[in-house]
Order: sequence, then structure tokens, then C-alpha cells
Amino acid sequence: MTEETPGFEEKPDVPSDAAAPDDAAQAAGSADKAGPEAPAGDAPTEGQDAQAAQEGADVALTAQLDQARSALAERTADLQRLQAEYQNYRRRVERDRVTVKEIAVANLLSELLPTLDDIGRARDHGELVGGFKSVAESLETVVAKMGLQQFGKEGEPFDPLVHEALMHSYAPDVTETTCVQILQPGYRIGERTIRPARVAVAEPQPGAQKGEGDEDTAEESGGPDKG
Repeated sequence: MTEETPGFEEKPDVPSDAAAPDDAAQAAGSADKAGPEAPAGDAPTEGQDAQAAQEGADVALTAQLDQARSALAERTADLQRLQAEYQNYRRRVERDRVTVKEIAVANLLSELLPTLDDIGRARDHGELVGGFKSVAESLETVVAKMGLQQFGKEGEPFDPLVHEALMHSYAPDVTETTCVQILQPGYRIGERTIRPARVAVAEPQPGAQKGEGDEDTAEESGGPDKG
């Protein structure tokens, strides 16, 4: 028979490393409290970095904007300069075109001047009749439309810029050098003289005014002697 020792109770075997349930709960609660509070110290650093990055981006954007404005100003100045050069080029081309046209017309009409002289002589002699008269008038109309103008009249003062003196004489009834005869009329296109008028000129007689003054002086001096 087995004898039981009084005063001792048997307990189940428990591992030595096992922790009590209450201790595990307390440890988990401590970990949960410590977890969210850990990154709190890094929040201000991240905000400063973001602000610095934004400021850097603003500075870069301002620099790019200034560069774009400078490039725009340079391109605008180049465009204005090119436009002014183009306008000057157009005016120069237009002026040259008009000049070339005037020269071409003047050269053509210069070749027709002998024919116009023949027509004028035929008219003066009464030979401009019939079909020849019609042709001559048509030719004169055409050259007039092209800008040809005839000048030179008897009695007008002599101008060496538009007159060519072929004959010279003295006349008592003129007070300055005067065209007394038109030998060949002059022609011009606008302000361009194609051919000067060929004329005969007359000047006042030498000493005519002086002689008249002497006669007046003699009459005034002879008055008292007769008295």
C-alpha cells in the first residue's frame, strides 16, 4: 500500500521562461504607447525641407522668367530693326524703279525729237495736211501722255539752264537778255530737261541807258544858261 505524505499538493509543470498574462499585456501596452510617439521628433525637419525646396523652385522659376523676358526684348529689337531695314529697302527699290522708268522714257522720247521737229516745221509751213496731219497729231498725243512737255517762247528772259543761245544780237527795246526767236523748242519730262530750247537772244544796246542819262543832265544844265 502507498503512503501519502500529508501537507503537499501536486502542481502541473510550467516552463520557466513563460511569462504571466498580465506581464505580457503590460509590455504590449507600453510598446503601443512608444510606437506613435517615435516619428514625432522628425516632423519639423520634413516641413523645413519642403519649404526650402519650394523656395529653390521659386528662385529657379524667377531666373527662367527673367531670361525669357531678356530673350523676348532682344528678339523684339531685332524684329524692329529688320522691319525698318525692309521699309528702307522698299522705298529705295521704288525710287530706283521710278528713276529707271524715267530714264527709259527719256531715252525713247529723245529718239523721237527729230520727228517732232519735222512735224513742227511742217505745221509752220502749212504742210501738215491730210493723213500726215492725223498721224502727226496722234504721235504728239502719245508723247504728251508719256509726260513730254514742250517749252520755249519768244519774249521770255534767257535762262542758261533751259535755253541754249545760238544767235546773239543787241536791241533797243529790251532791258535784259531776252529770247527773241525760238530756233528749236525745248522738251522736258517733269523736272528733267531732255533738250534745252535753242534760241536767238538779244541784249540791251551798250551805253543806251548811259546816253539817256547824259541827255537828261545836259537839259538840266542848259536851263540856267538860256535864262
